[in-house]
Amino acid sequence: MQRALFGPSGNSEEFYANNFKSTLQAPKWLQEQGLDAFEYSFGKGYIMNSETAKTLGEEFKKYNIHLSLHAPYYINFASTDEILLGKTMGYIVTGIKFLRNFGADRLIFHPGSAGKMDRKEAFLLAKQRIIDFANNLEEQGLLDGIYLCPETMGKSQQIGTYEEILQICAGNNHLIPTFDFGHINALTQGSLKTKQDFLKILNRSIEFIGFERTANAHIHFSKIQFAEKGEIRHLNFDDQIYGPNFEPLAEAIIELNLHPRILSESAGHQSQDAKEMKNIYENLLAQQK
Repeated sequence: MQRALFGPSGNSEEFYANNFKSTLQAPKWLQEQGLDAFEYSFGKGYIMNSETAKTLGEEFKKYNIHLSLHAPYYINFASTDEILLGKTMGYIVTGIKFLRNFGADRLIFHPGSAGKMDRKEAFLLAKQRIIDFANNLEEQGLLDGIYLCPETMGKSQQIGTYEEILQICAGNNHLIPTFDFGHINALTQGSLKTKQDFLKILNRSIEFIGFERTANAHIHFSKIQFAEKGEIRHLNFDDQIYGPNFEPLAEAIIELNLHPRILSESAGHQSQDAKEMKNIYENLLAQQK
């Protein structure tokens, strides 16, 4: 059976505490930690040249670390400013070029925010633009071997409830969801507690986009502090106040026979918490034998 993959989003405090300084050193270290995935963030912009990207990509491939990239955070497919919308599309195209350079296969991005627009109107606008754009990129052959992964978001004015992300992903086979369960939990005021809570979302995904794309989904996981309007800040697994906990999600993934890529976005503890998630998952699998 295909298994879930685990790793950190970015380099953790533990990585630097071990006197590593460069992401070029991360692939070997991750393999030694028993991890098999990594997400490189271009959240603040594409500050890298293509040769560096190729060198990094070769190193990740050498150590069999599955690589994903996160596009700039300021993407907004609901923007009413045509210049900003053009920049948003440009960020995706540039991200695809970096995927090719890295030898990576999925680009994670935030769909956008409503701003002063009506929330429903903003979602419908962003949804159609993303689908039309993906269709256009597909027709040009730019998405061969690549997934674009819109992310569930954690604040009320951001576009990206899990239902919205699934509606977007239903529009093109190169779109797969990034389920950020910390964001979902924050937005829904701590609703994710049991296996059934996670099964509800994952079964809804199977209904919308089918088993294969759901099985191959991208997942961000961390505990997140929240208030009335949603996300405040990322925490790590040491926190005992806010959720969600990983074990119920692991149980749901195993029950449905899914094999997602799971990235820890814990605050500073990404690699430690990724290892803890993998241990939980492997122990649950072993109990089934």
